[in-house]
Amino acid sequence: MKEISMTNARKPLSWLALSGLILGLAAIAAMVASGIGYRQGWWSVVEGLKYSEWTAYGAVLALALSAAGLIQARPGAGRRGFIPAILGVAVALPLVAMAIHWEYAARTYPPINDISTDTEDPPEFWDMPNPMSYPGAETAAQQHAGYPDLAPVELAIPPEKAFALALALAERKGWEIIAKVPEEGRIEATVSSRLYGFKDEFAVRVAPSDGGAKVDVRSRSRLGLIDRGVNAKRIRAYLAALKASAEETSR
Repeated sequence: MKEISMTNARKPLSWLALSGLILGLAAIAAMVASGIGYRQGWWSVVEGLKYSEWTAYGAVLALALSAAGLIQARPGAGRRGFIPAILGVAVALPLVAMAIHWEYAARTYPPINDISTDTEDPPEFWDMPNPMSYPGAETAAQQHAGYPDLAPVELAIPPEKAFALALALAERKGWEIIAKVPEEGRIEATVSSRLYGFKDEFAVRVAPSDGGAKVDVRSRSRLGLIDRGVNAKRIRAYLAALKASAEETSR
């Protein structure tokens, strides 16, 4: 066993495996730094996203180098570095998967960034820094084609109780509550992304309906022209959780 270890120690180290690991670690550091830099105001959103794009390219290269290193340093081969190659793959693969997901989402979901359960009379943003109106019929048509399942939720509880549950749910999610007006059934909140801190806006409208409450919501992105399906996903998750809370309350 000692002789085998000495033999392995004399093998040259695979530069592919080592380079892949180093580049993968650098890509992760650069991705985190791009978000921190934007949050701190060191660079603009365009520059930050450009840095993240370069990071994705670096991660792809790191994954390729590490995969080649796995072959070059596999057990029984003439080089060392099998473990660094495995680590390099483990480090780079999540970044590559994230980049693929972003690109897939950009090509798959409708190119819009303002989603509402009521496209004819969407909830308004009255207390946001830039209270823009709903984009209009073209956005509504794209939403209906891409997200035909989005619709208001009817709850078999009084509007006052529905409002309280809706507000509590937004607070549990850690959203920043900008406005809460019970007499209008209106809630406005912002949702920040983890890495860059991009703020999306979320509005809730609770109204009486057939002895219960009707809840409409609207979610839009402040930055960019597309949202890669994020707003629709947020609406689905929020309404599903709200409906579950209302059903639990009614028991």
